[in-house]
Amino acid sequence: MTAANAPHQPNAPNESNASNAPNATAPNESNVLRKTALHARHLASGAKMMAFAGWDMPVEYAGLASEHLAVRTRAGLFDVSHMGEIEIAGKNAVAAIQRVACSDPAQLKVGQAHYSGLLTPGGTFIDDTIVYRMGPSHFLVVVNAGNVAKDFAWIKEQVNAVGDAAAIDSSSRYALIAIQGPAAREVLQQLATIDLSDIQPFWFAHGEVANARAMIACTGYTGEDGFEIFVPPNMADKVWQALLAAGQAAGVVPAGLGARDTLRLEASMRLYGNDIDDTTTVLEAGLGWMIGWTNEAFIGRERLLDEKARGVTRKLVGFEMVDRGIARHGYRVLQRGAAVGTVTSGTQTPTLGKAIGMAYVPIEQSKPGTEIEIEIRGRAAKAHVVRMPFYKRAG
Repeated sequence: MTAANAPHQPNAPNESNASNAPNATAPNESNVLRKTALHARHLASGAKMMAFAGWDMPVEYAGLASEHLAVRTRAGLFDVSHMGEIEIAGKNAVAAIQRVACSDPAQLKVGQAHYSGLLTPGGTFIDDTIVYRMGPSHFLVVVNAGNVAKDFAWIKEQVNAVGDAAAIDSSSRYALIAIQGPAAREVLQQLATIDLSDIQPFWFAHGEVANARAMIACTGYTGEDGFEIFVPPNMADKVWQALLAAGQAAGVVPAGLGARDTLRLEASMRLYGNDIDDTTTVLEAGLGWMIGWTNEAFIGRERLLDEKARGVTRKLVGFEMVDRGIARHGYRVLQRGAAVGTVTSGTQTPTLGKAIGMAYVPIEQSKPGTEIEIEIRGRAAKAHVVRMPFYKRAG
């Protein structure tokens, strides 16, 4: 997801330059890029900016590799305020969210969250999300930045079909700051009014951070321990600066979308638009663990049950390059000279020092150890299928 999804879920789910960031997108129809509440701070900090999902976002500050390694060894600070927030509330909110999300949100306790998906009737992705249970009849769905309008229209349609519940696009109410890495908890605790040791992975609580009211969630998109902090936009800059000041001794640095992408790929987290979309099913993407089969209402369930019974014909796999070269999104996967699949994501990993990637291949070629080739600039470079995730933090 381009959203902050699934770092702590079981089995979840690029050279060192800006070209390794998530694919840039064209500006919105008015050709005016949107700006987060931290935009001026990014410019003042010397960030290299890029157009992404209609927003002007920082791709890197001091360098992608150094920011990536800072998150793995210390902590990094990310502006993810471009993400969308959609709230569902009302007497029939539980029935509505059960229809919308392919997990089983009815099983969530208040203060708990989980990774989920919005699906088509064919079991493919409209988007991947995190669902937060704010109250007995109140849910927050965080969606990907480029999909907010599409997702909201679809969610609203499903909620209206249930009745006695409402969906509201609350994106303008939130700025979202992520602090990720081994030092994240210690640094954030200096500014938080609540005991962060009480917030376990995929739980959240309300309190204050740097005197700003905040919702603090133990979630992220890097494969590291960390938190995402929802604050009012007018308090975002104060919180951002306070976190950097509190983390100075620990070596906390601001990080851009480039490092966020290489971090999530090392952790084998799927990116909407690259690794998952409306042509890929949940089971093909290897995300069957997020399906709430006890939820009999979600859209796409019948198709996925049928696919589960028959078995998938293709699968998203991880691979490591054997020959020199870096696989990129869209490169062809070959076996004995014949095209058998397509690379969805690829990078030279700063942590592991290897060229890695993900690709959809026929189920016959999906077993770890299988030799494949990636067509890189007209030549076939050897690679082999490996187990995912590529990286998993200790402990």
